[in-house]
Amino acid sequence: MDFNEFYKGKEFEAYEFLGAHVGEAGTTFRTFAPAAEKIAVIGEFNNWTEQPMQKIYDGNFWECVIPEAKVGMLYKYRIYKQDGSFIDHCDPYAFYSEMRPGTASIIYAKDYQFHDKKWIHKRDASMKKPLNIYEIHFGSWKKKTEEEDGWYSYEEMAAIIIPYLKENGYNYVEIMPLCEYPCDASWGYQATGYYSPTSRYGLPEGLCRFVDECHKNEIGVILDYVPVHFAVNDYALWNYDGTALFEYPNSAVGVNEWGSCNFMHSRGETCSFLQSAAYFWLKEYHFDGLRMDAVGNLIFWQGNPDRGECLPAIHFLQTMNHGLKQRMPECLLIAEDSSSWIGVTKPVEQGGLGFDYKWDLGWMNDTLSYFSTEPQYRTEQYHKLTFSMQYFYDEHFLLPLSHDEVVHGKATILQKMGTEYEGKFPQARALYMYMYAHPGKKLNYMGNEFGQLREWDERREQDWSILEYPVHQAFHKFMKDLNHCYLENPALFENDYGREGFRWIDCHQEEKNIYVFERISHKQRIVAIFNFSAQEQEYDFGDMEIDILTLLMDSDWNCYGGNADPSVEAQNMSHGRMVQLPPFSGKYYVIEEK
Repeated sequence: MDFNEFYKGKEFEAYEFLGAHVGEAGTTFRTFAPAAEKIAVIGEFNNWTEQPMQKIYDGNFWECVIPEAKVGMLYKYRIYKQDGSFIDHCDPYAFYSEMRPGTASIIYAKDYQFHDKKWIHKRDASMKKPLNIYEIHFGSWKKKTEEEDGWYSYEEMAAIIIPYLKENGYNYVEIMPLCEYPCDASWGYQATGYYSPTSRYGLPEGLCRFVDECHKNEIGVILDYVPVHFAVNDYALWNYDGTALFEYPNSAVGVNEWGSCNFMHSRGETCSFLQSAAYFWLKEYHFDGLRMDAVGNLIFWQGNPDRGECLPAIHFLQTMNHGLKQRMPECLLIAEDSSSWIGVTKPVEQGGLGFDYKWDLGWMNDTLSYFSTEPQYRTEQYHKLTFSMQYFYDEHFLLPLSHDEVVHGKATILQKMGTEYEGKFPQARALYMYMYAHPGKKLNYMGNEFGQLREWDERREQDWSILEYPVHQAFHKFMKDLNHCYLENPALFENDYGREGFRWIDCHQEEKNIYVFERISHKQRIVAIFNFSAQEQEYDFGDMEIDILTLLMDSDWNCYGGNADPSVEAQNMSHGRMVQLPPFSGKYYVIEEK
């Protein structure tokens, strides 16, 4: 490790030096704790009695070599404060951890050989490719038993979820945080082990195998990563050396809206800790990208624009993203950011933050607000669905319908639709057709694809039993076909971020709630037309310069629960012909040359 770079906040491999490292002479323990009075290693190998650590380098680092300490043994650091009191801490750089309610670190030496060179060689940021992400919570997609801890292991999940992803047309899976965490209800967003894959689902090698198997099957894997805040548990990062080492000492900026501790990004050692962890997951576990949580809380103090920009955190993001891209230019860096700060996806050299994509939370809020409105009132809300294209080219946006939209009393996507039960399915089909035709990469949360009716609960698996009902079977078939349609038609993804890839044909049908636009690639042109009203409508393409329109997909086909007959192989439409639009429907047409 370069100590100078570590202090400057420019080190990316701090984990190679700090933590517990197994060697021929035993296990070497190292930790960074400048304010500690003394530190001892305690663990299974010494009957939890103290073995003193010695100060090394400049006196801010501590080290101890213990021959008896072997792989798989539990350990902690007993850190004494200046007043003589102590707290037993887990290792901030531990590579594996005890599962809750246990709090110890575990000596670990990962030894796994990946077999994904072909995948690694060809992956990139997917700007010109389809990016269809399935977001999951690892422990509640499916459960092996109904017990609270009845989870599938990493390896077992690979065997069941990979065929599902392929069948359903998802080419990436995004996993909610896997860094070790103490409270299931935090979903992993309150971490204690930034280098430690949660032991809930097995050994670290199991996670390696999961990622490896995904890559063998042409599926990318994105990890949710939290560089903003950490768990308040006193055995972890909080007050680590008896002082606020990782967090701000002032509670006005040190504690956030979630009640957790904000990282102090003005401190170089903290930045090196976080960006080394980000690099660790990409390098050591072969994750294809990171989705970074709550970026707005890094851009602005406490996420509040009125408090001004948080310049140290902005500098941290720029340094981290630039460094990650230097080391792994093909990795995906995705920002979950609800702010209007411009430049999130602009390169760092141009003053941006250096992300590849930003979640379009404005699109998400406007779209769900529109569809939650009862149909008779949508005329007044019409331009909520046109507004996104006024700012879309400011960033590289990704369209998310994520876990945040199906919890805490917000209702599931299907439930949000502004009609009675029978009308929710055609509306949701039309919503998803609109989403998949709109420019921007896609993300959908587990359960949405078959019309989940119960809000997500991390303690329970998804309600797979509802697929016994024909209406949910039909909706699930629709989502499968839509996903594959997206993956197979370049007009829907190739020019997401070029103005030449999108054209409004008609966005002034306020009374009818009809929208018509075109998606364009150098190989293909697709017209998407939608009727979001409760009445059947007609639409005349009039003088539009089109030769032939061939129907590609219709949300009202009876195989999806609608009324139209898909057995008619293609519906060709000559210049100027009227299109019939059932209530709550969408259609894709491919423009053919005569």
